[in-house]
Amino acid sequence: MSLPIAERWFERTRIDDEITLLWEPHVAPLMRCNIWHVRGRSRDLIVDTGMGVASLVDELQDVLDKPVTAVATHSHGDHVGGHHEFDEVLVHPAEADDMKRPGLTSLDPVEAWGMEAIEGLRKAGYVWDDPRFVTALPPGVAFEGFVQQPPRVTRLIDESDVIDIGNRRFEVLHLPGHSPGSIGLWEANTGTLFSGDAIYDGPLLDELDHSDVSDYCATMQRLMELPVTVAHAGHDPSFGRDRLREIASDYLARRA
Repeated sequence: MSLPIAERWFERTRIDDEITLLWEPHVAPLMRCNIWHVRGRSRDLIVDTGMGVASLVDELQDVLDKPVTAVATHSHGDHVGGHHEFDEVLVHPAEADDMKRPGLTSLDPVEAWGMEAIEGLRKAGYVWDDPRFVTALPPGVAFEGFVQQPPRVTRLIDESDVIDIGNRRFEVLHLPGHSPGSIGLWEANTGTLFSGDAIYDGPLLDELDHSDVSDYCATMQRLMELPVTVAHAGHDPSFGRDRLREIASDYLARRA
C-alpha cells in the first residue's frame, strides 16, 4: 500500500520540568497512545511506548542520559510497540504472557483484528473510516510485513509495588476492567496519576475479549476516591479530579 513518507514520526510537548508527552500524529486516533517520559534523578521512566513503527529511543536521544525503566500500563499493541528497545521492562503478571508475542502483526486493522472487532469499536463510539492504522510511514518502513517486536519483561509489578527513579516514587495501582492487568502509577505527594487505559477522556472500551465490566466498575469506584490532582492517561488530553470523577460517575451510571 502506498502511503506518504513522514520525515518526523513523533511529536512532543513538555508538561513541566520533568514530564514530557510524546505521540504519533500519523497513527489513527484510536491507536494514538500517549507516551510519557518522566525525568528522574537516578533513572528515567517511560510509561507506554506507542505503536513501534519508528524508534522511540532514536526520538529521545536528546533527553535519555541515564538508565530507563519502561512500564507497560497494559499489553495492548498501541501501548507496547516500542518496549523492545529498553533493557528494563515492567508489566503486571496478568499480562506478562501477552508481552511475549507481537501485539500487532499487521498495519491493516482487518488483517490484525477482523471486521467483528472493528464493528465493536464503532459501536463503542470510535469512527473508523480509514482501513489502516497509519496515514503515513517513516522512511524505510513498509506497510506490508509490519510486525511488532515483543520485549523481554524483566520485572513483574503488582498492587503497592513502588517504582523509584531517585527523586520520584510511583506506587503501582492494579486497575483491571479494560484488561486484566491494567495498572496505574500513583504519586501521592503530587496527586499525579498515570492511568493508562483504566480511565481516559474518550469512549472507554469494556467489551474486548478480556475486558470485565464488574472489574471496571470497581476500578471506577476506587478512582473516584483517589485525591488526584492530574491524570495523565493513555489517550486523549490530561484532566483533573473533577473531570476524573465525572468520567467515572458517568461510567458507573451506565454499567453498575
